[in-house]
Amino acid sequence: MTSLPKELLNSLILLDHFDENAFVDSHNEENKITSLRLNPFKKVELDFKLNQSVSWNINGFYIDNRPSFTHDPLFHAGCYYVQEAGSMFLELALIQTLNFSENLKILDLCAAPGGKSTLINSLLNNESLIVANELIKSRAKVLAENLSKWGTCNSIVTNNDPHKFSEISAFFDAIVIDAPCSGSGLFRKKPEAIQEWSQNNVNACFIRQQQIILDVLPSLVENGIIFYSTCSYSVKENEDIVAWMIKDHQMEYVQISIQKEWGIIDTGLGYRFYPHLTKSEGFFCAVLRKKTEKRSSSHFKRKNKVEASKQNIQLLGPFLNQLNNQLILKINNQYHLTNSLVASFLSDFEKQFYFKKAGTVIGEIKGNDLVPNQELAWSINANKSINSIELDYLNSLKFLRKENFETHNDKKGLTLLRYKSYGIGWVKILQNRTNNYLPNELKILK
Repeated sequence: MTSLPKELLNSLILLDHFDENAFVDSHNEENKITSLRLNPFKKVELDFKLNQSVSWNINGFYIDNRPSFTHDPLFHAGCYYVQEAGSMFLELALIQTLNFSENLKILDLCAAPGGKSTLINSLLNNESLIVANELIKSRAKVLAENLSKWGTCNSIVTNNDPHKFSEISAFFDAIVIDAPCSGSGLFRKKPEAIQEWSQNNVNACFIRQQQIILDVLPSLVENGIIFYSTCSYSVKENEDIVAWMIKDHQMEYVQISIQKEWGIIDTGLGYRFYPHLTKSEGFFCAVLRKKTEKRSSSHFKRKNKVEASKQNIQLLGPFLNQLNNQLILKINNQYHLTNSLVASFLSDFEKQFYFKKAGTVIGEIKGNDLVPNQELAWSINANKSINSIELDYLNSLKFLRKENFETHNDKKGLTLLRYKSYGIGWVKILQNRTNNYLPNELKILK
């Protein structure tokens, strides 16, 4: 039987809505909840059954039997993202507070591994911008990979301390802060977190959360939106932070319309997800609107990064869909497909930030040939008429393991491999051998 921290329970008992017995019982149930969110840019029938939909997310679903995602080529192709259902509430909050027909600039501040970033990316139009930031270098790499799999070219990944964003004045239309927290909402999934929990850690997280918010507030435009969330139950990390933003920083609380049957608790200062009331792990979120500072017009005045020459654009053209409002930039010998906001952000802030990703890396030109990047295989902007081969399930797995596979095809040269029409990687088929271009870090080891 799971023993929850008494100090945490004593603090929650003070809440009018809290049911201690039901809460404790939910932590002693066998937890088999798995939810995922489909990529709206890569619509395909999955190889396993989707069951009940997630009420607050149009692309979110629960599945009863958890498959081996590692052995699903569609997972590697970026056709879906495995994400906790509570976190998917971000979609409803953003849809009710932003106009996605406009070209928006959104910052996902503590973004790894990429669940909220890919969700935001699903809502944005092609000319908008998402900057996804992660402080820890190894996690920033995973974040960049997951955003690349999503297939769009309107994202940037930075690897910086949140304080760096204080140098940007009134820029972002919305900022998502999934703040570092004490983690009590994950007790069911990670029982070991119970032993690590303490009120001292809650207090330390509270201070850190305040500092993170202070770091990024200057970069939010007037009437801009902050979506603040944690996976903690503690009032100090949740409602107290929201109350502090309202009282001391002239933020305005924004009410989100929800359905009673969803089981989400509206505390008046945010929304609580309990496992005994919602089909979700523990989660808290709130939406606030900034009522200070005017929109800045001081950005994007510097010269853009070097654009590709007409000759190289002609060489790259056959690999891409028709370019509308997209740009091709040359960065460190690699060609990147971007939009104007991505290009301008790179140009304006190249000396302030460490960039891990910018748009979609197309590849490198050597002589008169393109050496394609893995990101182009995942891109929704890749030309459908590229020389490609459709693999079956078993041969797709062999490719992803970097083993010999059968194509049942006489095509030669640079070839995109697809599974159910979506790219999983590149090969070069020669007379007597096939060169597998899949990066070693993406190789399936099991």
